[in-house]
Formats: sequence, C-alpha cells, structure tokens
Amino acid sequence: MKPFADYHTHTIYSHGTGTVEDNVVAAIKAGLEEVAITDHGPGNIFNIGVKGIEAFEDIRRDVEACNAKYPNIKVLLGVEANITGLDGSLDVPDSILQGLDKVLAGHHLLVRGKTPRDTWGIVGRNVVVRLCPRRLQHLCADLARRARVANTDALVRAVTAHRVDIVTHPGLMVSIDTKELARACALAGTALEINVKHAMESLDFVMVAAGEGVKFALSSDAHRPEDVGRLEPALEIARRAGLGPDMILNVR
Repeated sequence: MKPFADYHTHTIYSHGTGTVEDNVVAAIKAGLEEVAITDHGPGNIFNIGVKGIEAFEDIRRDVEACNAKYPNIKVLLGVEANITGLDGSLDVPDSILQGLDKVLAGHHLLVRGKTPRDTWGIVGRNVVVRLCPRRLQHLCADLARRARVANTDALVRAVTAHRVDIVTHPGLMVSIDTKELARACALAGTALEINVKHAMESLDFVMVAAGEGVKFALSSDAHRPEDVGRLEPALEIARRAGLGPDMILNVR
C-alpha cells in the first residue's frame, strides 16, 4: 500500500509554521498527488485557530494560486473544525463547510464551548478526569463514565448532523466508545483518522473500529511543512491492524 494524499495539514493561518505554498511544495517532494490545507477552526483559544470565518477566503485564494502554479498536484481547501457543543455543533457554519473540499472535525480541549454548559461538558469535565490523581480515581469514576458518554454522543451527533469527511485523532485526550463512533461513521460515510503523531496509541482503536466496517484516512497532522506526507507510522498501524487498501481513503 502506498499513500497518495495527506488530508490533514496546518499552515500559518492557524497553528502551523509554513504557508500554504510551503505545504504544497513539501507534498510534491513527498510524492503526493493530493494535499489538503485543513487549518483549525475559529473556536480554539490562545490563537490556535483561524482568526475568523473570513480567513477561509484568504486560504481559498492561496489554494487556487497553488493549483494554478503546481498542476501536478491537487491542492484541496479544508478545515479541522472543533466540536463546540454537546449536541455536535461545530465552530464552522454548514454554509462554509459545503464549499470546502475536505471537512475534518474532532474533539480538542483548548476550545470555547457554545455555552457554559457545553464548555464544561466538552472541556472542563475531560480536563478534571485527565488530572484526577491516581489515588482518587475511584471518586472520578462516575465523572469519567459520563464524560465518555458525552464525548461519544457529541461526535456521533456531529457526523450525523453535519458534513464531516474525517474524524480527527478519535479518542485522543478524551475517552470515547470506539464501536459506537465507528458504527455511526460507517453509516454516515465518515472516515476515522489514523494520525501519525499518535499512531502507536491507535492500534487497538483501529482494530476495534475496523470491525464495524468504517473506513480510515492516514494523516500527518503536519504543523510544519517538513512533516507533510510523512505517513509511514500511520501506514504501519494500518498494516498491523490488517487493513486493506479498500478500507483506507488515501492509499493504493
């Protein structure tokens, strides 16, 4: 199996260090046929995401310029949207999502919830669970259970209610029910990401999810141009999990 695309890369428009063109040039050097520019949505805090919805028009112009300048690679306009509501709300309107080539979405802890209740349910509760000392785990058990249910429900609602092509780094930093999410994604036609940065933690997840018939995407989650197209760790996990090319969006 050989990857032909990297659908998860970031630029200076959000949390990356390179320009759109830098990522495109890196993708060409990596031998890719397609690369997606998927900067973080505006719901992130600490200036991690794009500065506003209007940024997507600036990114679109850069993408179009690169498609004209580099005809041997297809440059796609996308986003890595944030879950901002327990109801599966995203920080990018559907009107914008429909005009993009690739829509990625997932849980992040450094986001602003849609309401105070959402902020607690999506961010606060998960932070408390993660920081709970080992000696107090028995006291946090019920909170952890409720967090897992809420995290899973939010993702399921997101892929059901919105156009989401790929769920990013599922289960990273937040606990989810793998089977339930995989079933929902299989029904919605949404792929689950095998993220290079967290690939070694993903084998069990991938094997369980694959049993539900969901498809996968290998992604670099590159925040530096030199990481674009470096998909071997994710590809190795796919091999170890027994995935064939028919189960992965971006390999042949």
